[in-house]
Amino acid sequence: MKELIGTGTALITPFKKDLSIDFNALGRIVEHQIANGTNYFVVLGTTGESATLTKDEQKQVIAAIKEANNNRLPLVLGIGGNNTAAVSDAFTQTDLNGFCAILSVSPYYNKPNQEGIYHHYKALSEVSKLPIILYNVPGRTGSNMTAQTQLRLAELPNVIATKEASGNMEQVMSILANKPDDFLVISGDDALTFPMMACGASGVISVINHAYTKTFSSMVKAALAGNFAEARALHEKTLEGSIAIFADGSPGGIKTMLNEMGLCETNVRPPLWQVNSQVDANLRKLAQLGL
Repeated sequence: MKELIGTGTALITPFKKDLSIDFNALGRIVEHQIANGTNYFVVLGTTGESATLTKDEQKQVIAAIKEANNNRLPLVLGIGGNNTAAVSDAFTQTDLNGFCAILSVSPYYNKPNQEGIYHHYKALSEVSKLPIILYNVPGRTGSNMTAQTQLRLAELPNVIATKEASGNMEQVMSILANKPDDFLVISGDDALTFPMMACGASGVISVINHAYTKTFSSMVKAALAGNFAEARALHEKTLEGSIAIFADGSPGGIKTMLNEMGLCETNVRPPLWQVNSQVDANLRKLAQLGL
């Protein structure tokens, strides 16, 4: 899956003031990303506020991104949930035309044990028509998918990568040291992308890359080439923004930066809310850096 090496952007869904989808803004964001070095897009992930989109809206977002992208970059589709049977049905019933892989988050809220997580993904792998990217994000799911479980899942024929957002570098390094050669470890944490790549990760699925597209993508490219001094310097330029966008909720933070850049409004759908005034002011200053 060479398509997944480098910088993927977890696309936001921009909204107008009435909270309807702003398709024009979505097109502008896609074009900005392509022009500035992004390698692929993740559609309908957490950052896209997929939880508050209707089924019809999800189809509309997919269609709009496909139209704007015009087959220029690979697309990954987010399909996940905490009901294994329902997620399996979604895997088989969703139109996957134009996508190269599925990103599927570890089951949330239920807090399954490791065996439950393994069998959840095993069930998905048995019905999936596309390669699967695991997504471990304990801060959102309430449970951690351990290195042992991820390595066990990596043995399944169509589980080809993991998006690791545990923030646990010991866990990340354990996966990298013991994974199959063709299994990709993708950073799910912008601020930790550089150290993860120094240890062997293949890139990132990013939020900050919306705003710092040239610089952040260049950091990933430099790290992939083994130019770690250059990559470190670029990492240090983007680090403050990579942290600040999550200071008062995501994707509210990145939408504030994109608003300062003239690409979209700041609106998010409840229960999410726009960032507070102090965070807003800081993010606008960071957006003005022009990275």
